[in-house]
Amino acid sequence: MEFTIGGRLEVRITPADVGKRVSVRRRSKDGGAGAEFTDTVGVLTSWDKGVLSITRKSGESVRIVESSLVAGKVVPAAPARRRGPAASFRELATVTARAWQPVESEPLGDWRLRAAGGFTRRANSALPLGDPGLPVGEAFGRVRSWYEERGLPAYIQTATGAEGAQEGLCAELERHGWRREVSAQVRIAALAPVGDLDADVSAVRLTREPDAAWLSRYQRFSTPGPHVLRVLGSGPSVWFATVAGEAEEGDAGDGARGRDRAAAPAAIGRCVVDGRWAGFMAVEVAPEHRRRGLGSAVMAALARRALEEGASAAWLQVEEDNEGARALYDGMGFATHHRYHHFRPA
Repeated sequence: MEFTIGGRLEVRITPADVGKRVSVRRRSKDGGAGAEFTDTVGVLTSWDKGVLSITRKSGESVRIVESSLVAGKVVPAAPARRRGPAASFRELATVTARAWQPVESEPLGDWRLRAAGGFTRRANSALPLGDPGLPVGEAFGRVRSWYEERGLPAYIQTATGAEGAQEGLCAELERHGWRREVSAQVRIAALAPVGDLDADVSAVRLTREPDAAWLSRYQRFSTPGPHVLRVLGSGPSVWFATVAGEAEEGDAGDGARGRDRAAAPAAIGRCVVDGRWAGFMAVEVAPEHRRRGLGSAVMAALARRALEEGASAAWLQVEEDNEGARALYDGMGFATHHRYHHFRPA
């Protein structure tokens, strides 16, 4: 990271650069021979009373005392990725939202308030894509009251790490006492290589609706009420994948119970086809069936169906700490496009 001109470190940013992507170096210890330095890259979201706030692409906000700066400059946006389809943040935010449609929604300017009985934050959070039509502090208050009226926690979904994302909004949320609860990566890839995976798809059954077996593996709720089924079934073209588990033997001495009982599926998945995009969700493999290629088989089967419907690009969302899933998707060619976060009042 180069900060020098003619061998001299220089601070070449000012409060007028708020909103721009910057790179800064600061002293992390008091000056002197043993001084240590820390570099930070991100969007300069505020510079007030001698303190800078920089929001990194991870969503982390870093506060820096102005007097500790030894160098700083405005830097261009992160270079475009070298693989996968081209996509803007706005396009992906819109497509991913259509895959988790709420039961109830209401506009707040260009924002959208969404509720679905509490099932999945993606359908129970405000989606801010533009101007809320009132001062931001008032908009945050309106969000809180809207969810309180429905007996739900208030969440606002934001994004960082892509051109046109919302680092400034993240900083405003923090200044108003909201805190990040969950962060995840939005990853994209070309769809054809996913369909071409060397995986045995013969055992994968595709349906338009989730049956009781599929729901028994997708353990994200206690009882799958109508609101759960409505959210899962939402989207332009929705497919559910199931790999059956092994039958369990019942008590041979008791008629009906003596018959084999169907076990919960070994693996499941969900895909929403939306124009050129195929979104992959709910890919889950039972612990006792892992490392047998079932996750890849589910992905390949769903991808092939999406290709038949004209899709060419793939997206998925994976939480930052899910190392197993991230490794699986790395091998399929998925790269991080941006990160999304759910903020909740502290």
